[in-house]
Amino acid sequence: MALLNKEDMQDILDRMAEFDIHREILIKKGRDIVKLSKQIIYSVHRNEMDKAASMLAELKKLMDEQNKIVEKNPKLIYTGSFKVDVQEFVEAACYYEFVKYGRIPSHVELNVGGEYYLFGLCDLTGELVRKAVNAGIDADYNQVLNIRSLVSEIYGELLKFDFRNGDLRKKFDGIKYDLKKVEDLVLELKLSGKV
Repeated sequence: MALLNKEDMQDILDRMAEFDIHREILIKKGRDIVKLSKQIIYSVHRNEMDKAASMLAELKKLMDEQNKIVEKNPKLIYTGSFKVDVQEFVEAACYYEFVKYGRIPSHVELNVGGEYYLFGLCDLTGELVRKAVNAGIDADYNQVLNIRSLVSEIYGELLKFDFRNGDLRKKFDGIKYDLKKVEDLVLELKLSGKV
């Protein structure tokens, strides 16, 4: 007579094996998501908007595939790879939308969780500052001012949250430095009479 329920043990083993299989699939797809996200950002910086739009459509399909996998096993939401994938996607999609349409899509529009959206938004400010510097070099001073307003708005909205001392707090703290960089750029432009 068995003292331990073998069927129960097999069920646990099967569930753990299924989790590992889905986790590996997420990791492999995640590499493509991160790579594509970076390529989109690079293309937007180079004003290759058609190329970026095509890649963004592909990226959204990959994210839909990721989301379907996570729906089958919700514990995967908390794996590090999924978190990184979502934040890279948010950063790329928001950067593209801002440059192309002058707006930032919501987390609902992007179909991502709120916390991971905030991670991507925090990363976005670094790309915006880079864009502002390039806009300053190209004498597109209105773009510099728009970016300063957006980074300031992101910072102001995120100030309303209590991030405590986690990863999101560290990301948020970095926005202060991005805001200072873009404000310094605007000050330089004002002192030189360009804005």
